[in-house]
Amino acid sequence: MTGVNSAVETLMSGTNTLFILLGAIMVLLMHGGFAFLEVGTVRHKNQVNALVKILTDFGVSTLAYFFIGYQIAYGSNFFAGASELTVNNGYELVKFFFLLTFAAAIPAIVSGGIAERAKFYPFLLASFLIVAFVYPFFEGIIWNGNYGFQSWLEESYGAGFHDFAGSIVVHGVGGWVAFAAIYLLGSRNGRYRNGKVVAFAPSNIPFLALGAWILTVGWFGFNVMSAQTVDGISGLVAVNSLMAMVGGTLVAMLVGKNDPGFIHNGPLAGLVAVCAGSDIMHPIGSLVVGGVAGALFVYVFTLAQNKFSKFDDVLGVWPLHGLCGVWGAIAAGIFGSEAMGGLGGVSMMAQIIGTVAGVVIAVGGGFIVYGLLKAVAGLRLNEEDEFNGADLSIHKISSTCDD
Repeated sequence: MTGVNSAVETLMSGTNTLFILLGAIMVLLMHGGFAFLEVGTVRHKNQVNALVKILTDFGVSTLAYFFIGYQIAYGSNFFAGASELTVNNGYELVKFFFLLTFAAAIPAIVSGGIAERAKFYPFLLASFLIVAFVYPFFEGIIWNGNYGFQSWLEESYGAGFHDFAGSIVVHGVGGWVAFAAIYLLGSRNGRYRNGKVVAFAPSNIPFLALGAWILTVGWFGFNVMSAQTVDGISGLVAVNSLMAMVGGTLVAMLVGKNDPGFIHNGPLAGLVAVCAGSDIMHPIGSLVVGGVAGALFVYVFTLAQNKFSKFDDVLGVWPLHGLCGVWGAIAAGIFGSEAMGGLGGVSMMAQIIGTVAGVVIAVGGGFIVYGLLKAVAGLRLNEEDEFNGADLSIHKISSTCDD
């Protein structure tokens, strides 16, 4: 009997390791989506830079999270022999890989906001600092119970801050860190004339659409695999993600008047918003949450582009990730309640407090990191390099050959 139990445990351990590994691979693929979404949105002279930033940011993020960030968030490290690291089929190693792909999404989000005029190495250094210190500090508070914050919320309001897959922990933090970077960087040269916005059309709609599709498909690994074990998997998470994606797409289509940029960002807005409550909301509630997120993105992106003359958010990452993330966390408190057809176990006051805490930490950390780098090394390209484009100025090659 002992042998049977041991075999079952080994099988479950291996299955859980494979399960979370597949999730890590799906979210890793999402970084390709970030890359192509940016490639399709920026002008031709900045396409190579978009691709290079996402890949190198991931490399820098891996080192930052492996050596520093994971320790801050979970109190664990991998400074042990390989024999210890392979316990339970190396599940803890693969769990790190999965959570790393979340952490690396922060600089990938920022990249879209600061495109076309940012220096290369200062922002790589910023990515290291954000992933090493700012993101894991809040991640550990919410997902590991660090510093007693969640316990205090439970004692005070009956439930902790609920963020199943990262509406605030990942997307909200990324969007609000980007807010600080975009503000400090300033707008692209020629973007605003006489108080009016000058349209910089997307360079490649098919690439933009490809990026959106890669992100959308990978998101089902992002959300569903957040269970982290096979016995925790829920079809509710998958269908809630689906409904929010559809809601975001269709509302963005209507509100955005068939604009392909809005239509392809609509599903992403819905998916950002549903992350927090995807495990507790009813599918109809998720459809509403996604639809509101789609409208929120279109309205705020348009407002920011036309009215905030110094806030040049190229891909709209602040409304898409920052504001839709805030909406998603609050929505989990609304549509996750039993009164709205959800599973319950969530407190609106805890959702509000947790959301505010995430925004404050992200904005504060962003201004500290990027503010220091601006003072020491500068954040943006000089006027000539920006005019020539980041591809030639930084990488000495263009995305296509004229021959």
